[in-house]
Amino acid sequence: MDELLDVLDLVADSELEGIVTWLFRLLGVIAVLAGIGILLFTDITLLVPAVLIVVGLVLIAIPSLLLELAELAG
Repeated sequence: MDELLDVLDLVADSELEGIVTWLFRLLGVIAVLAGIGILLFTDITLLVPAVLIVVGLVLIAIPSLLLELAELAG
């Protein structure tokens, strides 16, 4: 876990922050689409797609805040 925080701290301090922000947003879109797909095409409880959709929306909406929180935790 410490290694992950060190990597996020390094990314937050470098010029790669914009690229990482867009990667988080892309992962958020993929998570939302996966949640909708699971909801529509499988017979799984509502919890799994709901969690994917919420996590995806968080990744889309506030990726820079997530980087700042990781920087504060590290």
